Amino acid sequence: MQAMVDFSKILFQYWGHHSFRALQEEVVQAAYDGRDTLALMPTGGGKSVCFQVPALAKEGICLVVTPLIALMKDQVENLQKKGIKALAIYSGMSSHEIKIALDNCLYGEYKFLYLSPERLGTDVFKAYVAHMKVNLIAIDESHCISQWGYDFRPSYMKIAELRDLLPGVPMLALTATATPKVAQDIMERLRFREKHLLKKSFERKNLAYVVRHTEHKRKELLKIAAAVPGTAVVYVRTRGATADVSNFLRENGFSADAYHGGMGNEERSRKQDEWKSGATRIMVATNAFGMGIDKADVRWVAHMDMPDSLEAYYQEAGRAGRDEKKAYAVLLYSAATDKASMDNRYAIAFPPIKEIRRVYHALGSFLQIPTGTGRDTVHDFNLGEFCSAYKVYLLTAYSALQFLQRDGYIEFVDEANNPSRAMFIADRDELYKVQVANPSLDLVVKALLRAYTGLFSQYSPIDEAYIARAIGLTPNDVYSALHKLSQLKVISYIPRKKTPLIIYTENRLDDKNLRITKENYADRKERYIRRVEHILAYASASDKCRSQLLLAYFGETNSHRCGQCDVCLERKELDVSKRELDELVAHIKKLLSEQPLSMEKLVDSLPQKAEKLFKVTRWLLDNEKIDEKAGALRWSGKDK
Repeated sequence: MQAMVDFSKILFQYWGHHSFRALQEEVVQAAYDGRDTLALMPTGGGKSVCFQVPALAKEGICLVVTPLIALMKDQVENLQKKGIKALAIYSGMSSHEIKIALDNCLYGEYKFLYLSPERLGTDVFKAYVAHMKVNLIAIDESHCISQWGYDFRPSYMKIAELRDLLPGVPMLALTATATPKVAQDIMERLRFREKHLLKKSFERKNLAYVVRHTEHKRKELLKIAAAVPGTAVVYVRTRGATADVSNFLRENGFSADAYHGGMGNEERSRKQDEWKSGATRIMVATNAFGMGIDKADVRWVAHMDMPDSLEAYYQEAGRAGRDEKKAYAVLLYSAATDKASMDNRYAIAFPPIKEIRRVYHALGSFLQIPTGTGRDTVHDFNLGEFCSAYKVYLLTAYSALQFLQRDGYIEFVDEANNPSRAMFIADRDELYKVQVANPSLDLVVKALLRAYTGLFSQYSPIDEAYIARAIGLTPNDVYSALHKLSQLKVISYIPRKKTPLIIYTENRLDDKNLRITKENYADRKERYIRRVEHILAYASASDKCRSQLLLAYFGETNSHRCGQCDVCLERKELDVSKRELDELVAHIKKLLSEQPLSMEKLVDSLPQKAEKLFKVTRWLLDNEKIDEKAGALRWSGKDK
């Protein structure tokens, strides 16, 4: 029997918190006890602590599988700042870097190894992991393993193979968004030894959900910014819109900035820091903004464009009010333009299979990969040049590459923004000789040793501009010195690279052997349509509490009205109780379903409640549940 562990001591030692948030300690205990567990925790619930604390409490290393390279790097950096040994393996690293990292996992007493699901299937990883003392396998964004999930990724199917390589090692699957069907599917696909689901309610009592029907979204945005003080996030669909909308806000007197995934690391970090500190009030961003960004006092989140699913909307809207104080999630909705936009997105997201095959064939030609070769090769890839060379519409090509990735033919890394990295390969005696013989290089060597630790045992990210400032040289001088040290076999130096990558996970196939699976295409298309229908229904609903709609989607069917969304507030203005409103609506529906009636006759049907009956009738008219023709009212709406 394991000795009792005081997890709160670990929590305080590394995070400075005196107590766990709701559900966290239960998840920590289950992981420590070795139980396969699925933790369903809404955005902001502190999922990372749930695997980091039990992993620190046990001997060995924790494997963390995540598809988000930026989040992977952020968490590794944060752990290292706390004095916890952690590293990551991600796309764009050289084979030598990966080998050094895996050696460190075997012999360097590291506690965390972060890696993408695509890395799990490589021969080199399988060879190493069988000899590691793994204490826990944590799977972030675990909904990606379910074909019913909103972001299904076939690469996640490789995770279950770890069961064979690491028998007996518990799995902790984590996600912020999963319907009951997806939750069951996750546990089955990860081959849980027993199904164990720990779930926090999706209800956010402090968050008011609001839908504003408007044809003038920017004007409505200004009203919100003026009416609701505090920090905010405005989500838009495209990178160009981040600049347009942030400029519009600034022109109207609001502090705002733009953010998207195509920006460099330094620019993104600066913008994040300015927003976190309050120097920037409103961040206008694509959905690249938010992952791993922990700011509790966001007072409102607005969506200028419709997300693709209620899962995505709930996760993004949920970044408001993490401090549990009153906050607002506002969706700006135009029935005509948003529906047309969703139809257009659907056409782009699902290009014809014939077009996907054409893109695959063109890709092989563009990268000069002969049929039957190419597996595990990594290629820099310029999507714009590719589309220009082969006359492919850019968004169609992007969608086609996503389908090829999901079926396991390639890995497409859209934004591989990797900093420069270096590691000393000469021993200390050889290094000293080089320093003595090359005074001009000595300054840079000393700067490296002062600024970065662990350079003799692993590759570390380095910043040439920072080194240049520290020693009074230009960045070009530092680049030249680092290249010279690399030529002298003193360091292994990998300069910064910012380019998308294509990685062939299988040899290039000829056209007749390329198969786009039904699960990947036809079934996915059907699920996409259903998810779009759900979010459109949410946006257009006028008689059902917004919170109840969201909770019902995630399987919580017995919730109460929130009392603070736009629908609930409109009902409050009627000055009738819930019970009385339901009775009056049922009465009106019964009468008008039988025959059309004038307003006078309808009000006369309940003279003792004439005033309230009149108000409810007007409300039903406004919400298109009844209509009026030639002075007669008819029931035309759906059930409440």
